[in-house]
Amino acid sequence: MENDVLYQVAITMIPKVGAVTARNLISYCGGLEAVFRASKKELMRVPGIGAQLAKNILDSSALQQAEKELLFMERQGIQALFYLDKAYPDRLRPYPDSPILLYYKGAEDLNSLRTVAVIGTRKPSPYGVHLCEELIEGLAPYGATIISGLAYGIDVTAHRKSVEVGLPTLGVLAHGLCRIYPAVHRSIARQMLDKGGLLTEYPSEEEPLREHFPMRNRIVAGLCDALVVVETGKGGGSIITANFANEYNKDVFAFPGRVSDVHARGGHHLIKSHRAALIENAEDLAYIMGWGEEHQPKAVQQQLFVELSPDEKLIVDLLRQHEGASIDKLTYESRMTGSFMAAVLLNLEFKGIIRSLPGKRYMLL
Repeated sequence: MENDVLYQVAITMIPKVGAVTARNLISYCGGLEAVFRASKKELMRVPGIGAQLAKNILDSSALQQAEKELLFMERQGIQALFYLDKAYPDRLRPYPDSPILLYYKGAEDLNSLRTVAVIGTRKPSPYGVHLCEELIEGLAPYGATIISGLAYGIDVTAHRKSVEVGLPTLGVLAHGLCRIYPAVHRSIARQMLDKGGLLTEYPSEEEPLREHFPMRNRIVAGLCDALVVVETGKGGGSIITANFANEYNKDVFAFPGRVSDVHARGGHHLIKSHRAALIENAEDLAYIMGWGEEHQPKAVQQQLFVELSPDEKLIVDLLRQHEGASIDKLTYESRMTGSFMAAVLLNLEFKGIIRSLPGKRYMLL
């Protein structure tokens, strides 16, 4: 097992080898260890691998760096979550650009039932802070895991309020776990470890470089069922995250603000361009997501000639191809939003066509 983790970490240390290339290497070589045992000639048969990349892979420095990283992880109680592992977040699996390896320190199950990302400006108004805190309080009865980026402003407000009301909260970082950035958030970061955690795709010594933050934002978007923009301008990280969420077919929401307020312009633009739904409170979000209805469909004998809508037919066809598929995979493949998908699946259960499995997975009856 330790050797497995060594190679998992090492493949992410190879210069110019990203998630897509790493997946190709593992597939063509027949396994992780085989990547590092392959000859230059064998490596260059892999599509996209040229002489320089093959040289990078054959260089032993990646394995040496990985050994050092494993020592740090052992001392700090950090888990390595490989994309083929059961503990890897199911919500991230469908996306080709998702990290092949995540570093995680915390106590929260990354495959919890409900997840909400709460994001916004680093310089919120008092009104924005109030909206954020009120949202978190309103989400407490639904037991949602709150996700954000541990940045100044709305991010840290969401984390602090989550800790206060007892909701698990996950901070997705744009750097390695040997530091907390900004440093003034170390205290709240420690508190989050008791019921939540810290997650990153970067090894321990990686600095919080500018280019890391947009990459971090795709993880925030991928991990959530619903993404809420509290306050933001028309540019910046929150809009990038919302765009990722739209691309991943997540449900995106935004609070309205005063038309003269610069921090309301981003949310208003998302709403006007139909990339976010307007909400005023947590109850609006829960209603749209279908969280207020805890009823379960009664067992119904499957009929031979059940009338299905085009959307239902599409889901049935997908389940024929991918038995036991997760709701996230179905959402991604069908290009439906999460809330609409939940309604379609519920109708199919009522009709006796499918049944739900543990872990938000589904199969045909």
